[in-house]
Amino acid sequence: MPLVTQDAALAFAQDWNDAWNRHDLNAVLDHFTRDFEFCSPYIIELAGEANGCLRGHEAVRLYWETGLTRIPNLHFKLIDVLAGVGSLTIYYAGHRGMVAETFHLDGNGKAFKAVACYSVSPIGISREHHE
Repeated sequence: MPLVTQDAALAFAQDWNDAWNRHDLNAVLDHFTRDFEFCSPYIIELAGEANGCLRGHEAVRLYWETGLTRIPNLHFKLIDVLAGVGSLTIYYAGHRGMVAETFHLDGNGKAFKAVACYSVSPIGISREHHE
């Protein structure tokens, strides 16, 4: 799997973020293959899936529609984008704090798997804790 270029990673992230902020689920789903897998700890809570993962546009759309209904003013602030081998990670501020979402891409630049991880620290971990 080839490296994802900086330009491709930025374009994906900005387009994905803009689609979310418009609450345009069709545009968000355009970033994914039809049978993609999405994993998030909130799937357990909101969708009742014990493994925390959903597969396919229809299942994930229903989950995201539920989320938008509960949080009608949902807005993401893009913080950083990380490019990798066949993948990219979008780091952003959401309604629950900081989120890192990793997308595994196919040869056409569509995500076949995405995994969301959420900050466990309500205030974040400052740099001084690491120095």
